[in-house]
Amino acid sequence: MAPIQVDSAVEKDDLFIPLIDFSQYTSGTPQERLNAAAALLSGFQRAGFVYLKNHGISPSTVRSVFSHSAQFFTRPQEQKDALAWYSPRANRGYVAHGREKVTRADFAGDVEALRQAVPDLKESLEIGREGEEGCPNMWPDRFGDEEGREFREVMEGFHGRCSLTLLFQDDRGGLQVLSPKGTFVDATPIPDTIVVNAGDLLERWANDTIKSTKHRVVEPPPKPGQEGLDKYPARYSVAYFCNPDFDKVIEAIPGTYEEGKQKYPSVLSGDYLAKRLSETYGDLDKYELKK
Repeated sequence: MAPIQVDSAVEKDDLFIPLIDFSQYTSGTPQERLNAAAALLSGFQRAGFVYLKNHGISPSTVRSVFSHSAQFFTRPQEQKDALAWYSPRANRGYVAHGREKVTRADFAGDVEALRQAVPDLKESLEIGREGEEGCPNMWPDRFGDEEGREFREVMEGFHGRCSLTLLFQDDRGGLQVLSPKGTFVDATPIPDTIVVNAGDLLERWANDTIKSTKHRVVEPPPKPGQEGLDKYPARYSVAYFCNPDFDKVIEAIPGTYEEGKQKYPSVLSGDYLAKRLSETYGDLDKYELKK
């Protein structure tokens, strides 16, 4: 099959992240669907990232989610702390500044030095599907009745539409992706698009035929007219992480390896994810495990 021609969202230092019209997959002809699928696979194999346009999630829904997110994070710190994330098998709740440790490097000393030089300054609220036993969402109960109902409906509705790992950026940007030349390249926000990236578990599942590319978030440079400000506007992003069911056995997909050349042993999805989350949040002993 001839290479599928797609537009570029990012093209620098040998890093090519495609911009894919996802409507060709959702409502296109059989050939257009095949082309879109091939473009997605190629993007994940080459860069580990793709941008999607015409994805079917309305701009008004995205704006509403960002608005409610901003309202939550302006609440008093003690109210947010009461919703603290506490279990690696649930991954739901509030994460305060400095708590997350996702840096990965070859030497522990390098990791600690980097964390000291560039501390974690973000905060987040993790939520998931309602009704899962042992995995309750940590909803703010101090919203007014009407405000709280609307917050939950917006957040639940937004997550219910998604089935992949998705990132919605505001116009400030800050996401950077490691290029083949070893430089970090800006993944500049494009209005009404979703940035999709392959994670470590998908890379393992695909026997390294798909890339989980290193990336980071930095403080974006000031926009014209903001250079003299003591404090820049807040940066917001909304991410959706979709993982296999915890009882799913993750092993190399047939067709990604030759006889006897699987790179990784089989592992349960839940065990793998809980281990990685425990590494990310090393302070779980400080939090009472709630039931």
